[in-house]
Amino acid sequence: MAEDLFGSSSAAAPDPRPGLGGSLSDATSGQLPLAVRMRPRTVDEIVGQQHLLGPGSPLRRLAAGEAAMSVFLWGPPGTGKTTIASVVSHSTRSEFVEVSAVTAGVKDVRAVLDTARSRLARGTSTVLFVDEVHRFSKSQQDVLLPAVENRIVTLVAATTENPSFSVISPLLSRSLLLTLRPLTDDDIGTLITRALVDERGLRTADDGLYTLTEDARADLLRLAGGDARRALTYLEEAAAGATARGSATIDADVLGQAVDRAAVRYDRAGDQHYDVISAFIKSLRGSDVDAALHYLARMLEAGEDPRFVARRLMVLASEDIGMADPTVLPLCVAAAQAVQLIGMPEARINLAHAVVACAMAPKSNAAYAAYGAAEADVRAGRIGQVPAHLRDAHYPGARALGHGKGYVYAHDVEPHGVAAQQYLPDELVTARYYHPTRHGAEAHLADRLQRIDELLGRPPR
Repeated sequence: MAEDLFGSSSAAAPDPRPGLGGSLSDATSGQLPLAVRMRPRTVDEIVGQQHLLGPGSPLRRLAAGEAAMSVFLWGPPGTGKTTIASVVSHSTRSEFVEVSAVTAGVKDVRAVLDTARSRLARGTSTVLFVDEVHRFSKSQQDVLLPAVENRIVTLVAATTENPSFSVISPLLSRSLLLTLRPLTDDDIGTLITRALVDERGLRTADDGLYTLTEDARADLLRLAGGDARRALTYLEEAAAGATARGSATIDADVLGQAVDRAAVRYDRAGDQHYDVISAFIKSLRGSDVDAALHYLARMLEAGEDPRFVARRLMVLASEDIGMADPTVLPLCVAAAQAVQLIGMPEARINLAHAVVACAMAPKSNAAYAAYGAAEADVRAGRIGQVPAHLRDAHYPGARALGHGKGYVYAHDVEPHGVAAQQYLPDELVTARYYHPTRHGAEAHLADRLQRIDELLGRPPR
């Protein structure tokens, strides 16, 4: 059954631990990527995540086969989630089975659990590693729940997304959540050095060593962005490039040719999505045009829907700029229309135009706050009756009810065109919702509102 799910034995020699496959297959093969070959074999070889690997910690006990618990490993790419699972696979006394959420369906998961149940009846436990568990549907996660609750399997699940958004609550509540931190430059540097000198890495059979120049190392650390897998992938490509030149020296030029551009770490459906759009909006609100453009580029390069960005700009134009610069909202609407008409990649220029306008505009949330205050009164039941002189007087019998009686038509009032009469219901006659700022064009509105209040006989707000 495991052979059907994880690949036939004809493609490669079977692993001595039945059920193991996928990304955790035998890492000693020289044909495998450098990042796979260099995976730590013991807990002590793991770089980083020391907050999870102290003496007696749950993760260390799990890796030693001394704990029967299910865990979710949550962290950015390249921080060691699969590495930890690999260490568990080498050290645990249980049967180890790997499932990729990208390819396995409900039927596949049921088959693995049925096998685990039979195995447990014979006295052997199973550790089930689920890679990219956030890609599992709710129905697939529901299948896992009884097996986790009854400890038919010990679940080790890896995810780059916040499990609060992607994992069903019953499954999460029965597991231990371990958060992996991004690797530091020192951590990545340790891995790079290890890969250069280790026989599993780039060291050749005749003890030949590649030399990585200081400039190239600095560039590699910058491009890696805390992602160990990315660092080792770029290093491997750079080594191949140096070999093609007949050299064993990896300099900045060789590395630059091997790496087209740094990959953007961003997930449209997960917490990275929420974090980046949050930083984008807050940068615009804070008038940091450079930060706003950075996050715009980060989203678009990662494949974010430009229409989503355009919609957020239109909201921000009213929420955070408002009457301080009333021209920004129509500009953002025009940018959104341009996105629809032009499409990517050219639409990024229109979005950049709108982003610069939003970031540089004077800010005011007075209109947004004014509506919120009015809305709060309405929801609290403070509504009252419409004053009789403002009610509709056009239908038969309305005049007899006093509707419209005493209403002053503002255009008949000279010289200001402001009719001094009561507009709010009696219960709200003293309510004041709009408090304009002195920012940008709204400063002129503040002066005008003060004069209007005087003409209407209202006290200063």
